[in-house]
Amino acid sequence: MKFSENWLRQHVPTTATRDGLAATLTAIGLEVEEVTPLGEALDGVVVARIVSAEKHPEADRLQVCQVDAGAAGMLQIVCGAPNARPGLVAPLATIGTTVGELTIKAAKLRGVESNGMLCSAKELGLDADASGLLELPGDAPLGAPLAGYLGLPDASFELKLTPNRADCFGIRGIAFDVAAACGGEVAALDAAPVPAASEATVDVRLEAGADAPRYLGRVIEGVDAARATPAWMAERLRRSGVRPVSLLVDVTQYVMLELGQPMHAYDRGLLKGPVGVRRGRAGESLKLLDGREAALDDGFLVITDADRPVGLAGLMGGHDTRVTDATRTVFLEAAHFAPAAIIGRGRRLGLHTDAGHRFERGVDPELPRTAIEYATKLVLDIAGGSPGPVTEAVLPEALPRPAKIVLRRARLARVLGVDIADAEVERILRALGLGVEATAEGWTVTAPTRRFDLAIEEDLVEEIARIHGYDAIPTTLPGGATRLVAPTEGRVPERDLRRALAGRGYLEAINYAFVDATLLARWQADEALVPLANPLSAELGVMRPRLLPGLVDALARNAARQQGRVRLFELGKVFSARAGEAPLETPRIAAVASGDALAEQWGVPARRVDFHDLKGDLEALAALSGARLEFRAAAPSWAHPGRAAEVLRDGSVVGAIAELHPRLQQALDLDHPVVAFELDLTAITARALPRAGTLSKFPSVRRDLAFIVADSVSWGELEATASAAAGPFLKALHLFDVYAGKGVETGFKSVAMGLILQDASRTLVDRDVDAVVASVTDAVAVAHGARIRG
Repeated sequence: MKFSENWLRQHVPTTATRDGLAATLTAIGLEVEEVTPLGEALDGVVVARIVSAEKHPEADRLQVCQVDAGAAGMLQIVCGAPNARPGLVAPLATIGTTVGELTIKAAKLRGVESNGMLCSAKELGLDADASGLLELPGDAPLGAPLAGYLGLPDASFELKLTPNRADCFGIRGIAFDVAAACGGEVAALDAAPVPAASEATVDVRLEAGADAPRYLGRVIEGVDAARATPAWMAERLRRSGVRPVSLLVDVTQYVMLELGQPMHAYDRGLLKGPVGVRRGRAGESLKLLDGREAALDDGFLVITDADRPVGLAGLMGGHDTRVTDATRTVFLEAAHFAPAAIIGRGRRLGLHTDAGHRFERGVDPELPRTAIEYATKLVLDIAGGSPGPVTEAVLPEALPRPAKIVLRRARLARVLGVDIADAEVERILRALGLGVEATAEGWTVTAPTRRFDLAIEEDLVEEIARIHGYDAIPTTLPGGATRLVAPTEGRVPERDLRRALAGRGYLEAINYAFVDATLLARWQADEALVPLANPLSAELGVMRPRLLPGLVDALARNAARQQGRVRLFELGKVFSARAGEAPLETPRIAAVASGDALAEQWGVPARRVDFHDLKGDLEALAALSGARLEFRAAAPSWAHPGRAAEVLRDGSVVGAIAELHPRLQQALDLDHPVVAFELDLTAITARALPRAGTLSKFPSVRRDLAFIVADSVSWGELEATASAAAGPFLKALHLFDVYAGKGVETGFKSVAMGLILQDASRTLVDRDVDAVVASVTDAVAVAHGARIRG
């Protein structure tokens, strides 16, 4: 936000110096990025008129001008400005004046005397325009000091506003903060209703619901739009970074800068029917003021004339209904648009406008009436005309309403750590334009409609703190001892999981928690998604329901960069939401591997990593918590149907481990197979508290059994049956051989297991061991049709 210092001081008189004002604005959160002094040394520069201009006899680009300088009389000036012409009123630096680093003296230019210098805005330090002389209004008083005529000296302030302070995109919004911080009072605005002098109106219709809940319009007939913009208005616009265009346009810009309410002016003679606000339609287009053609759809709000688009609501008006110097009847527009209906629309068209910048952040819904009355007064004072009545269409139920906020005295003191007098609290709140009602415990505060950022008690505490001054709040070091929380033994710390995986050759990856919905569709994981309301980009539009899509994508990027052996893991949260339910966050752990099983070496033959390598890594993780994982053949949608398993703990499915399905691998452009697992983190980290026990003094006994079973019987099934049948003497059960081939009939396999038997009270005898072996043999025979291998 850029503005004129003198303009601000007109709204809030203050004795603060320029530097003091800049420091105060920054201290209260309105950061001053730049202060540009204007017209600091213009003594001797006066208003003058070129009476005649003739070509210099010795130079093609110079003119010899006779200039009327008022009391100084007629002066001869040699000038090279391209816009120098008879009748032009421009600044004249008289002899002895210093302009920049140049002191003006009487001189001869190519043999012709010159007694002064006609100046451009850049030479005077008023603007960057050096294309010609600074053109002043024709009624400017000749011979008058230029500084007095243009309201100089002045300064241009540029603020870096935070998005929540949309109210400070107008001079008066800033004035309330300055009044509160400097102890002043904001001057009343002369925006009394202008009585109608004609019956000219245009019907107004709202067809966009809560996106456009208020729209006001007024017809002014008999306007002299060709009148020049007054110097005081043009200079305030220039010092605010806006170049004057024409009177009617400049009035709307002036009102926007002063009040913060964007406006637009239409040529009434070019409007055909009722004016309305509705959603755009696919296939519609609109030629904008800057000449570009905008393709519309239902994502845009449009202003319509007899249902044809004539403006982009909140962004820019249309070319076909623009005002020109030939306009005689103008239709002024002031409206309130919901920020959500404007955000992002300009970026879609490559537009960034002052109006859009304000509407995206929020404009006071009560301001359109004030703005249209104020603009009417300016138009009538400068260009004349006959105003009709203000036409308003409004949806009261869709307008934001200020809520009452309770501010407790005790809460204020507790948060700030300092007691602020009640009178000072009330002064600050009232100076900011807030309604204040004292109560026994503090105050009930009503925020003005322009302050969208005030909604809860802490917002008011922040207002008091920034205006009272952060430097006025004493620095107090925290006291007391820090309470240390001992880590629980019932859960494996995440750092231990990270160390274990890093020790097995994995690198940790950290991916975005939001992913591309098209990537999830490839994984067939596009159900129960949590979409983002305002994503960073279309490729990051939903929260991830799994870790693996992002992790495999990272693996693919590494593989594409000539990394032959890639192992990655990630700990993070995944998100899901069912219809009508709040989103659910679940911590997960996942790992992926591709390439060689071992780093390149000479000691063992090279081979590709496979399912069993990753299964071993997963079981090593489970060992940290003492978890006993079970694996059951099952293939999720993303998995290879013959190389996949569900992972169970205590009978509950906690994840899956598998090789990627060939079709998915091809879709992801992966040249080599990828194995992966993903589990619920809580399932892998939960552990029982360790309990001490006595070690047996008696020797253990081992018995090895080899069974012939069908290929369809898994080791997990055999292990469960044997463990249950072995009884209390069983201390461990090992699988040490699986064989299929010569000597074993087709469709069967040989599975060899080792039983470790031991008792804590005595040495086991053959009778005890034989009983266990018989029990196990009978159990697996009955359950799985197994027989002892001969």
